Amino acid sequence: MDLYEETIPFTAGDGKPCNLVRVRARDREPELGPVLLVHGAGVSSDIFRAPVERDLVRTLAEAGYDVWLENWRASIVLPFSHWNLDKAAVHDHPFAVRTVAGLSGAKKIKAVIHCQGSTSFIMSAVAGLVPEVSTIVANAVTLHPVLPAFSSFKIRYLLPILERFADRLNPHWGVEAPDLFAKLINAVVLLSHHECDNAVCKGVSFTYGAGRPALWSHENLNPQTHEWLKQEFNAVPLTFFSQMARCVVEGRLVSVDGLPSLPKDFTAQEPKTDARFAFFAGEQNLCFLPESQVKTFDFFNRFRKDYHSLHLLPDYGHLDVFMGRRSAQDVFPLMLMELAKDQA
Repeated sequence: MDLYEETIPFTAGDGKPCNLVRVRARDREPELGPVLLVHGAGVSSDIFRAPVERDLVRTLAEAGYDVWLENWRASIVLPFSHWNLDKAAVHDHPFAVRTVAGLSGAKKIKAVIHCQGSTSFIMSAVAGLVPEVSTIVANAVTLHPVLPAFSSFKIRYLLPILERFADRLNPHWGVEAPDLFAKLINAVVLLSHHECDNAVCKGVSFTYGAGRPALWSHENLNPQTHEWLKQEFNAVPLTFFSQMARCVVEGRLVSVDGLPSLPKDFTAQEPKTDARFAFFAGEQNLCFLPESQVKTFDFFNRFRKDYHSLHLLPDYGHLDVFMGRRSAQDVFPLMLMELAKDQA
């Protein structure tokens, strides 16, 4: 099937320029309506389009969906900024959702959200800021960030040291280190990670997790994807890590900017959303442990029993859920099933 795409700018609530990439089948109308894909930190919407035989974007478009990929303020295709989850939850995702609904003419849309796109988007949902969204497929982490022990140590005790010398971390420093601090971090990465010869792959593991590698298993990636990853990761501000450190200590998402539209504690009250959630977690995830999604599923299940669902994926980790060589056979059918439930 031939696909075509267009990039549609939108302005976040605080004036920051963001964009949406709309992908549709050229020869058919998307009868199943719009679905919004929301990427994680320090990457872009291209993370859903790895060089595999069949990526998630094509899978959704060929199934009949109108696919929208959101580049929110964490995207590496946008100018770097000192963002946090609060800003994305209030200013980015609600305006992206309204843009999709307005341009598509749909009263309801669906979403597939990943990592910090997932944490910030569920903040929007729980606060009642995206009532247009009816079904949400959430991968890796949502309301309860649970880290491996070494990651917890890093974010609690090493982050305050890093904040004295820099305002960001960047896995791409393995390819190009612009200053002395970047060179020192890259040296630490090279000394501590020997799992492959891809410097960005090793930098990603140092930055985001506790494994070797942390966000995927090498066995799940084809060689083209492993090489492609070198260009798909860039800088992440320490403002984000600082908020996540507080969330990890508290055991749940907390807001930090005092924005009136967000609760301080996102688990202290019933969620202000009617959306049905399908929580996905790779059992081999060494960035956020599967317990993260189990806890959030249990939280939602208390308010609306047997309405939401949980999928634990035994052979997957963090990002290989979307870019694994067998994701189209093992994972995407489950996501399609969840997206289609309300239509059935």
